[in-house]
Amino acid sequence: MLVFLPTPIGNLEDMSLRALRALNECDMILCEDTRVTSNLLLLLQKRALLQKRHVPILSVHAHNEESFVQNLTPEFFAQNVVYMSDAGLPCVSDPGATLVRYAQQNDIAYTVLPGANAALCAFVASGMSSKEFHFYGFLPHKKQQKERELAKLITTGGVVVCYESPHRLIQTLEILDCLGIDDVFAAKEISKQFESYYRASPAILLERIKQPRGEWTLVLNLKKSTQKEWNLAEFQDLLPPKILAKVQARMSGRNVQECYDSLHDKGD
Repeated sequence: MLVFLPTPIGNLEDMSLRALRALNECDMILCEDTRVTSNLLLLLQKRALLQKRHVPILSVHAHNEESFVQNLTPEFFAQNVVYMSDAGLPCVSDPGATLVRYAQQNDIAYTVLPGANAALCAFVASGMSSKEFHFYGFLPHKKQQKERELAKLITTGGVVVCYESPHRLIQTLEILDCLGIDDVFAAKEISKQFESYYRASPAILLERIKQPRGEWTLVLNLKKSTQKEWNLAEFQDLLPPKILAKVQARMSGRNVQECYDSLHDKGD
């Protein structure tokens, strides 16, 4: 039996009774980082939430998951095996999907326990009245790639939930401000001691969040609009086609050459 087990995203009390029972009954633990998992188990034992016993722990992370699975045999799961991420649910911006596919392909019984998840917590806390949202995960690290991805998301519209590190939060808010987004919910360190919520325009958030610390979850209200792209026509006589194509590509998320060809066709 294989159990995908959620772990706390901040507060130790995020652990459910089902998760604790699975840990008490398992014969093997697979995890991202053995140090993080060992520390969590020790904390649970100190609070008398977990039995003190020796259970083998193996590291299965993003860089070795494929090779680990290739060396598995179905007999490995004759014992009770738990897979746990460092924080939150496995497979949500974390490893684990390869193990799920292996279980499916080899008729191995598996289950996923519900538990703490930053994306869902942030969406509920945002108060955005939408019956659906798009979960993006971590935004790209590089600025230009991030600009292109956010521009694409804007053309789709709706509500988008994404993760961002404190080192790149200011840059992301600046990009959102330039793209004309005026409704952002930012959740800092969900379920931790210094959990904080902010909802405002990116410009106001930049004034309020001077030195971001901790992990951040953003909920973006991306109103579908083509207003910026239409306004580019006003600058067609003022900017060289190559520059105009780059601006249009940055705003729309399309390829520069495609925008250039489109402008050339309109000129003809």
